[in-house]
This record gives sequence, C-alpha cells and structure tokens, in this order.
Amino acid sequence: MAGRRNAEAVEDISLHILDIAENSVRADARTIEITVTRDIQQDLLLIEVIDDGRGMDPGTLARVRDPFFTTKHKKTGLGIPLLSQTAEQSGGKVSVESTPGKGTKVRAVFGWSHVDRPAIGNLADTLMTLIAGHPDLDIVYTEQDGERVFRFDTREIKSELEDVPISAPEALGAVRDLLREEIRLKQ
Repeated sequence: MAGRRNAEAVEDISLHILDIAENSVRADARTIEITVTRDIQQDLLLIEVIDDGRGMDPGTLARVRDPFFTTKHKKTGLGIPLLSQTAEQSGGKVSVESTPGKGTKVRAVFGWSHVDRPAIGNLADTLMTLIAGHPDLDIVYTEQDGERVFRFDTREIKSELEDVPISAPEALGAVRDLLREEIRLKQ
C-alpha cells in the first residue's frame, strides 16, 4: 500500500483520465464516454475513455507511446506514456485504438490490489472540471463496482435543465452534489 500513499511519486488515476479527456477535446470530440469498472473477481480496475474526435492516423497511433512525440505545441507528450508506465507497474496495460474521422478509445487496466496501483483520486472533481470547462461537450460517465452501476450523462442533465445552461452556477452546484454522492470508487 505504500505506493498509493506517496502522492509525490505517482499521479492519481483521475488525473490521467482528465489528461486523456483533454486530449479528446483538442481532437474536436463532441462526446466523451468514461467508464470506470472495478472487477473484484478478476482483481482489476478498468478505465476506458472513448471519444468521437478526429482520431489518429496509423503513423500517429504507432508513436502514441513515445514520450518525445506530441501533436501539441510542446516538446513532449507524456500522457499516454505515463499512463502506460503506471498501469504496467500495477500489473496492467494500456491499449489505444483510433480511426481517423471516427475517434479514439484508450483502455487502461490496473491490478486492483497491486501495491503500485495509484489511488483513483477524485473522479467527481475530474468530471466537474470537464463539465465546467467544456459545457458544450457531452460527457457520459459510467461506474461499475460489482452489481452496482452508476451512469451519468450530461445530455440528460441538459435536457432536464431546459433553458438553464449546464455552466450556470446553480446547475454546476447540483451536478457537483450528485457526482459527489454517487461516485463511490475512491481508493
């Protein structure tokens, strides 16, 4: 458990999710689906982030794990390489599938009880950052833990809000309260 307690050594998983989702936004995604599944039987934590953005051509996809390759205006692209390293250290792995014009799917598997699996972190705050920062984006979050499934879809929330934008303070407050109450995976 020492690996989970050392916040300076390892980022939490929610920050990896935020990084991947922000990449999706930069790729012009309109919808991002985030799924977090804890499978006690298999002793796994599965994270999937699927977007409908531009996708990557085969050449870009082949280099996505190279920390010295990026499509952004900086010198390195550490998101996927760091996620891969973190997953592998906990007995897991990362896969990335992408189709130009259709989108990208990032799948990360972690050993749930592995000593080097980082904490999940604050998923509610990660989702709130995405919702407040990108109110036009549709976000679907699904959390599965055994028989329990929680599903949150901003399209449904926006429909219920009618003329009130999801970025309005009262709407954000209600969404924050809902997410903090319903998201249970925190270890």
